[in-house]
Order: sequence, then C-alpha cells, then structure tokens
Amino acid sequence: MRVYFFPKWLIQAVLIGLCALLAAGVLWSFLGGDDAAVMANPVYQGTNTEKKVALAINVDWGEDVLPEMLDTLDKAQIHATFFVTGRFAEKFPELVEQIAAAGHEIGNHGYKHPHPDQLSVAQNQQDITKSEAILEKITGVKPTLYAPPYGEHGETCLQAADQCGYTTILWTADTVDWEDPAPSHDTLVQRVTGDKLCSGAILLMHPKAHTAEALPDIISTIQAKGYQCVKVSEVL
Repeated sequence: MRVYFFPKWLIQAVLIGLCALLAAGVLWSFLGGDDAAVMANPVYQGTNTEKKVALAINVDWGEDVLPEMLDTLDKAQIHATFFVTGRFAEKFPELVEQIAAAGHEIGNHGYKHPHPDQLSVAQNQQDITKSEAILEKITGVKPTLYAPPYGEHGETCLQAADQCGYTTILWTADTVDWEDPAPSHDTLVQRVTGDKLCSGAILLMHPKAHTAEALPDIISTIQAKGYQCVKVSEVL
C-alpha cells in the first residue's frame, strides 16, 4: 500500500478552510438560510444627477411653527417631505391633512419617537406600523419612506423598516436646529447650503422657530446656486 505525505502547510490550509466553511454554514443557518432578511442600506443622498435637492422636515412637535413653514414653501412653490410621528398626527390630524393637501409628501417617523436601536425588530415594526395606520387614515396614502428617530439605523431598525416595505431615509446635510442654544441664522443656512450641497442631497430640518425664520434664505441660497428644492422621493 502506497502512503502519501502532504506538506504541513497544506494540511493547515485545508483545516482552516473547512473551519471557515463550517462557521459560515452555522451563521447562515442562524440567520435563516435562504430566508434570511436582506437589509437595504439607508439612503443618505439620492442618486438623481439633476440639480435637485430634497427638503426633509422631521415632525414630532412644532405645531405652532409649521404654518409659517408651510406658508414659506407655498410662496416659493416648493414641495417638501414631512416625516411625521404617529403621536403628532393623532394630536394634530387637521395639520397633517393640511400638509398633505398642499402637495407635500408625508413620510413615517415612527409612532412615539423611540430610540430604534434599543428596540427589537418586532418592537420597531410595531412602532412603524402603528404610525403608518394613523398617517394613512388621515391622508389616504400609505407612506413608503421612513426616517428613523435620532437617525439611529442599527440592524433591528433597518430590518424592521425593510420588512414593512419602507426605504430608510437619513440625510446629507443637517441644520442641527435642535441645538440649545439655538444656532444662529447664518449657521443654519450655511449648514445645508455649503460644501455638502450637491445633486440628490437630502437636507434635514425641524419645525423650530429659528428654522422657520431662516427657511426663506435657505431656499433662496439653494436656488441661487442653481438647484431646485423637491420632495425626497424625487431625488431617489
């Protein structure tokens, strides 16, 4: 009988390869095999190459400020995307209806503005779908865009949004208008019209009094640079 001897390095390589395959198989099985969820990446910037930028307004408060922002947008003939929480929509359904009736896009911002990364997939799904039902009842349209509260986008958040049929939206440039003390007028304008302004950019803001006051200058600066302000869905 002939006996074959193999180099030590070859045996080690084969063993390492087998261990890697075994580990991959266990992981694949743990994730559900062929049924494992494939999570879509969050969108920081649209792929539209035209000179268009999206205005994203996250709403969980600001009922006293929103009318002024809506008036500014109406005068400029601009439609934006308002990501609204379910609890806000429950308290102010007429205002949400007014936003939708003006031609703006309504996105989902969860129901009670939780920290999504602290929730399970099932808990995130519950928060998203509860808000969805409220928004759809008010506007007659099911939202398809989801802006996670606090911008958190961990695995459980992304998986829940994806399984609920949503595209997760983040931002390219942020006004950070929630800061205390409030940022200056010029700072607010610069944060979303400076170096990060580009085709497909998503510009984030909230219904704060200083943001409403700066909004006309934000819009005029964007337009002066040759860009058109549109809804988020128009830059995807």
